[in-house]
Amino acid sequence: MEQSPNELTTALHLSPREFILSPAGILEEYIASLEDVDRAVIEEIQSSSGDKAMVLIHRGENKGSRYLITKDGISIGRSPKSGIFLNDVTVSRSHAVIEKSALGYFLRDCGSLNGTYLNSTSINEIEIRSGDEIQIGKFHLLFVTGSTSAKH
Repeated sequence: MEQSPNELTTALHLSPREFILSPAGILEEYIASLEDVDRAVIEEIQSSSGDKAMVLIHRGENKGSRYLITKDGISIGRSPKSGIFLNDVTVSRSHAVIEKSALGYFLRDCGSLNGTYLNSTSINEIEIRSGDEIQIGKFHLLFVTGSTSAKH
């Protein structure tokens, strides 16, 4: 079936990248692209013993934005009240949260319509580690902390 030149809809194919980098490789590549001042901020988080954490937007609107995660955690969603405000219809108002516990940091989907993905896998709740890539709607975020526990 041919598509008319005035057709306003197209199919969006979400699939793994042609080249697969490990999540840590994506973070290293992103950090290498930064100015020295920005790189120093992220390296400070990485040198912590896991008591500091940050989320970086590396793909999507507001690319380059950084969000510090407090001991209370951080909410992610389309609501302006969210700690990480992602203004797009692909994001639910209250989409996900990152919480800190004595065991580490956890990403939890809050019943969102389009789901939350960690390293291209749909999740409900999971421990996250430095270098992990979070996808919420059309946004790709990188999680950074100093903890060095084994990968999932």
